[in-house]
Amino acid sequence: MIRFETIVEKVKQNHPGVDEDLLRRAYLFSAREHRGQIRKSGEPYLVHPLEVANILAELKLDPICVATGLLHDIVEDTKIPLEVIEEYFGPEIAHLVDGLTKISKLDHASHEERQALNMRKMLLAMVDDVRVVLIKLADRLHNMRTLEYLPGEKRRRIAQETLDVYAPISHRLGMSRVRGELEDLAFRYLEPEEYFKLKELVESRRKRLESYLEEVKHRITEMMAESDIRIVYIEGRMKRLYSIYQKLKRQRITIDQVYDLIAVRIITESVKDCYAALGVIHHAWKPVPTRFKDWIAIPRENFYQSLHTSVVGEGGQPLEVQIRTQEMHLIAEEGIAAHWKYKEGRRGSHTDEDEAFVWLKRLVEWQQEVKDSREFLDSLKLDLYPKEVYCFTPKGKVIELPRGATPI
Repeated sequence: MIRFETIVEKVKQNHPGVDEDLLRRAYLFSAREHRGQIRKSGEPYLVHPLEVANILAELKLDPICVATGLLHDIVEDTKIPLEVIEEYFGPEIAHLVDGLTKISKLDHASHEERQALNMRKMLLAMVDDVRVVLIKLADRLHNMRTLEYLPGEKRRRIAQETLDVYAPISHRLGMSRVRGELEDLAFRYLEPEEYFKLKELVESRRKRLESYLEEVKHRITEMMAESDIRIVYIEGRMKRLYSIYQKLKRQRITIDQVYDLIAVRIITESVKDCYAALGVIHHAWKPVPTRFKDWIAIPRENFYQSLHTSVVGEGGQPLEVQIRTQEMHLIAEEGIAAHWKYKEGRRGSHTDEDEAFVWLKRLVEWQQEVKDSREFLDSLKLDLYPKEVYCFTPKGKVIELPRGATPI
């Protein structure tokens, strides 16, 4: 079980002036109220709020958020009313706990209606305070990590909901690390045969590919030093299983034809160094046509910025290269959890001028008009994976147009 002191240390690293007393009171209150409760895994229930708080601390979220993680199930799973939470911990934490309780309370409805209702509630919660959804994502992530202890049918239902609702939301908030783990865990329980078959294919190549990545990282380090390009660090990774699975199905190819099965991330000190590094990479290795994307010049709606290119490396091995600054990398991994700023005495509500939430306001307006659950979910998935169209004027101005736009 994660130690409470470990969580406090993680919070202090990112919030030096943290009110440790608040966190300790939340921990002791949670321990007292959940005493005697046992999870399906056989562990004390307290393990769950501790793990949720730990995920939030790792996302570098504020102490109020972490304290709420420790308390998030109190109203739903014990006899403690919301008024007591407010009395002990103040209106801000009570407000967040209330938002989480409302998301959890779903009416008896069809599968699609339940999913649509869940999504509507989360969208409305995000308009009010995005931290409600960040805590809910941490809650779902830990529940997915321990899903094996639930009965088969319930496992499938929760995994499907995770894939249909929680993974898209985390993607839309730019939280690639959380999204990737949620998708892989859901994939494991929804398509176990395909999951373990693909895992075996990847594992049989892992040792060779990881060794290759180390060689590539060493070579890139040398090339960047020779060109006086300031690099913070270089890391390698293998593509996540669910992402590979989707690509194999969509493109009807074999695993050896996946160009981004392995990737190198080059983290630089400046945007100038990003483009300079790209030039060095393309000079050293042959780029794959149509595989270059400049998300720095034209960022995605979820704040993501990076240069992506695929090259044919040493020995004919395909390799994806991602190049971005440290700040871009933090946002790429943690999304809005890294982007969002909280001011003392102010909730995480959004102003009308906040461009980052224009998409959310559109969805909320739409969900208030649409009554059919399937239509709402379909429209949501379209909006969560936008295909923007960009055109360039003769003077070089970039104009963003909606999907399906055509010239007149």
